[in-house]
Amino acid sequence: MIEFIEQFVDNITLYLTSLGPISGVILILLESMFPILPLAVFISLNILAFGNLFGYGISLASTIFGCLCSFFLFRSCFRKKFYNFIKKKEAVGLDKMMKTISNISFSNLVLLIAIPFSPAFLINIAAGLSKITKEKFFFALLIGKSVMVYFWGYIGTSLLESLTDITILIRVSVLLLVSLIISRIVEKKLRVR
Repeated sequence: MIEFIEQFVDNITLYLTSLGPISGVILILLESMFPILPLAVFISLNILAFGNLFGYGISLASTIFGCLCSFFLFRSCFRKKFYNFIKKKEAVGLDKMMKTISNISFSNLVLLIAIPFSPAFLINIAAGLSKITKEKFFFALLIGKSVMVYFWGYIGTSLLESLTDITILIRVSVLLLVSLIISRIVEKKLRVR
């Protein structure tokens, strides 16, 4: 089974390498548009295909670009309609939630983006609909996504080794547990649902 997985990953990375770095960019951008796709797998494939530094750079730049596209789409096309809807329907709870999102501190926004298990697509939409400035969102993405891409790159590239080396499996499990605990704390503290 391990040989089959290794062969499969080798074939995919060879295919990506033959297509060039644009293939890695396209994978990440597709994930930005279709959040059901596995970002962790695409980051890992980029790092395996293009090396640690270049694969990380491709993944980081692509995910930031995809998040910004989603942010600006909702900011320019839906924000005004959304606030008109809130005003028309007198949705006090929705209005209060948007004020909370708009007033989120920079460090909390960075932390929310950095947590690997947070729903990035929903964060992009909420930020686009809120009154968060584009500068605040961009710099939060830059810092937060750096951590998140590193996390998924480490787990993805170590996963094959972890099938045979128990110490790597333990390290990855501890990282996952710590990330899960942090995401739960942030979820409760910021009331993110």
